[in-house]
This record gives sequence, structure tokens and C-alpha cells, in this order.
Amino acid sequence: MAAQTEESDTTREQTKAEQDVDQVRQRAARDQQRLDSGAATSPKDLENLQREIASLAKRQGDLEDIVLEVMERIESVQERVAELTERVGSVEAKIGDATARRDAAVEEIDAEVATVTKEREVIAGVIPADLLKLYEKLREQQGGVGAAKLYQRTCQGCRQELAITDFNEIRAAAPDTVVRCENCRRILVRTSDSGL
Repeated sequence: MAAQTEESDTTREQTKAEQDVDQVRQRAARDQQRLDSGAATSPKDLENLQREIASLAKRQGDLEDIVLEVMERIESVQERVAELTERVGSVEAKIGDATARRDAAVEEIDAEVATVTKEREVIAGVIPADLLKLYEKLREQQGGVGAAKLYQRTCQGCRQELAITDFNEIRAAAPDTVVRCENCRRILVRTSDSGL
């Protein structure tokens, strides 16, 4: 936007400089006509007209130099605008691509959530109500994780290794007994990797 504004400002500057050159040309042409027509009869008037024509020619040359300098700046600004426009187009294409990938990922995640939610409902239907209530309470307290795997004497919820006495109590507990981590209080899920 800044480059486009600069281009617009420079274009206006060029237009004004060209108008100034045209005014000087027209004035010089009028003065030359007066000189050529013989309307100025006194030597002083002739000398003044010649001096003014020379002054206008110098002024015209200076203004034409300004026009050329402005034209060079416009060319530079236009190249910058073209480059930036191309870069904006490239970035917009990347944004479009990223948005499409994000939308596809969201759809995939939503589908997975729906599937997992159905599976959870089926599993929750066979878990005793008091255990499910305890799990939900722990899940709320522990940032969404109410149960964690016990792996090689380590609770995978808090990543703390259980004390040997706590581990021995879990080892001695019946397979259907609900055991919990002494550190984070999550329900521990015992597997063949638990080290029991």
C-alpha cells in the first residue's frame, strides 16, 4: 500500500512537472511569436524579449530535467509495486493453501472426535458408575487426564517413579482393584509393561 501510495504521489508530481514545462513552452512560444512578428519595435523591448526567451529556455531545460528524474523514480516505484504485488499474491496463495490444509485437518479431527466419542460412550456404559464418577472428577482436576498408564514403576500422568512401598502395595492389590498414584492421585492403569 505504501508503495502504491508512493507511485500515485510520484505520478501526480510528474503530471505537475509536465504541466510546468508546457506553461513555460507556451510562454516561450508566445514571446517568440511577438519577437518574430515585429510587435516589439524598441531595441529595449527586443532585448527584454530575447532575454526572457533565453531565461524560459533555461527554465524549460531545468523543468525537463525534473520530469526525467521523476520519471525515473516512477519507474523504480512501479518495479517495486510489481514486485510487492507478486509477493502479496504468493503469500495469499500460501495462506489459501494453509487455510485449505487447516480446514481439512479440522474436518479430520472432528470426524475422529465423533468416532472416539461414540467409542467412549460404549466403554463408559460398562464401567461402574462410581468409578466413572471418580474418573471424571480426576480428569477435571488433572487437566483432562484422569487415568494414566503405570509403566516400569512410573506414573505416565505425572512422570514420577512410585516409591517401592507404594509399588509393592499395587503389586499386591487384586487385578480388579482401583489403584491410584500417590503423587498425582490419578487412577493407574496396570499393563504387562508396569513392572509388576
